[in-house]
Amino acid sequence: MSALLHVQDLKVSYGGIQALKGISLEVRAGELVALIGSNGAGKTTTLKTLAGLLRPTEGSIHYQGDDLARVPAHQRVRDGLALVPEGRGVFARLTVAENLHMGAYTRSDTADIAADLERMYATFPRLAERRQQLAGTLSGGEQQLVAMARALMSRPKLLMLDEPSMGLAPLMVAKIFETVREIAAQGVSILLVEQNAKLALQVAQRGYVLESGKITLADAAATLLGSDGVRRAYLGG
Repeated sequence: MSALLHVQDLKVSYGGIQALKGISLEVRAGELVALIGSNGAGKTTTLKTLAGLLRPTEGSIHYQGDDLARVPAHQRVRDGLALVPEGRGVFARLTVAENLHMGAYTRSDTADIAADLERMYATFPRLAERRQQLAGTLSGGEQQLVAMARALMSRPKLLMLDEPSMGLAPLMVAKIFETVREIAAQGVSILLVEQNAKLALQVAQRGYVLESGKITLADAAATLLGSDGVRRAYLGG
């Protein structure tokens, strides 16, 4: 299985603070990979850097074999690299339908966009019911569905999800993870950052543990689930 995303010795600093201290990871084509760690470990920094929202101080990011060093964020979206940010980031004063159209802003294939929109409504029936409702009036879980559907409208090859279950009720968390499984089953590669380490590792093929800006463990997700150290630190065992 080829590496769709290959990150080597990535370092990122905020002022004088080094948030990432030389991490290396990869996501292969068709793979779901979990990145877990405590608050402040550097998980969101990692995703923002991969998306082009932060600049690394050292290291390399290769996507589909190409070096992303000089590729701006909007071009990364065009190339199939999409981020669903922590906190969802929906356009509160736009309708659900308008939010989804924004996800396709890099595209000009009008007929295919319309077809994809209907596919999103089939995948997310709750959004179909609320397509003319302002996104800001939706529940947190419904806004998360909007954010995920909006990202999918860009037809990503790699979807990066930052804490998709944060602040959601258990029933909606279950719905979100069911949707993540469905997206992965459609062949979209996923890099999942998630506070619920157990759920993340249950849906992933492989996982990385990030601690204080460093990758400390990397293994098959099932192996990490069975690890005493991981269980004590992140799974409440």
